[in-house]
Amino acid sequence: MAEGTTATVVGGSGFAGGELLRLLAGHPDFEVAQATSREYANKTVGSVHPNLRDLDLRFTPPTDLESVDVLFAAAPHGVAMDHLDEWQDAADTVVDLSADFRLETESQYDEWYDGHSAPEYLDDGVYALPELSRGDLPGADLIAGGGCNATATILGLLPLQEAGLLDDAHVVVDVKVGSSEGGAGGGPASSHPERSGVVRPYAPTGHRHEAEIEQELGLSVSFTAHAVDMVRGASATCHVFPEETPSTGDLWSAYRGTYEDEPFVDIVAGGSGVYRYPEPKAVAGTNGAEVGFELDEDNDRIVAFSAIDNMMKGSAGQAVHAANVALGFEESAGLDQLGLHPVGSP
Repeated sequence: MAEGTTATVVGGSGFAGGELLRLLAGHPDFEVAQATSREYANKTVGSVHPNLRDLDLRFTPPTDLESVDVLFAAAPHGVAMDHLDEWQDAADTVVDLSADFRLETESQYDEWYDGHSAPEYLDDGVYALPELSRGDLPGADLIAGGGCNATATILGLLPLQEAGLLDDAHVVVDVKVGSSEGGAGGGPASSHPERSGVVRPYAPTGHRHEAEIEQELGLSVSFTAHAVDMVRGASATCHVFPEETPSTGDLWSAYRGTYEDEPFVDIVAGGSGVYRYPEPKAVAGTNGAEVGFELDEDNDRIVAFSAIDNMMKGSAGQAVHAANVALGFEESAGLDQLGLHPVGSP
């Protein structure tokens, strides 16, 4: 596809929509043609996203879609499944950031969500995490973005899964995530007075992202999520109790074998300095992920770590990365931002 590929962002007034607009505006191959918002129709994008004040673009109603090459949807769960037909009429490729097409079967949506109104499209969705699904993305016309908690967990565990170390293993996952996960309309639990200073379990069991982890890695996990006092970031600590305990050398081989050629994943495992293991602050504002591990031989345990920016690698950055692969662009196009240090609550 030629340079100047046109794109629409549906739901452009939300946090993920704003990140998409930021990334696409700086992308060498995309031209942002439209951003939609029901609430802010006819207002400038910069009036909602102050970092985008220089972007000469106004929100339009989502009912007035232009014909474009790619439509990125940053709408709440349940919207995409009800509007996919019209979105596909408007664009050759749809990249959906919601949970609507992440899972493979209608029964999964019955179990983990509230059912699905367009199950006939579930076979078409390609999971957007390139480290996992790169071979399925070229030419895909429906790309389903992964959840941020699931993304962090999958990246931390994938090398162990590929090395066979998760076979029959007991896996316990603890994720701590920032307030932006709740979106621009996150409600009282995401407000600053309630979020500041907390390490609050909000999904001790039964988090919906478990379904993605189990689907993509083929294993059951015991998963707990905490809301913590940061804006951006998701940090996964995974406790793995394998049938046979590997050596530290085995773990290095596994992680290097999986990630040595990945442009957005760095292995951070017990080096020097303050940040010796994966840390969300280190990747704030980037599409990068840090992964690492520690071997607990006394307890026959592997501790696997992963850190991402939930708004980037866990949402908008992952979507753009997947679109780059699907359309044959350079994988890192529009995603070469370096992180910031020092930085406050990311």
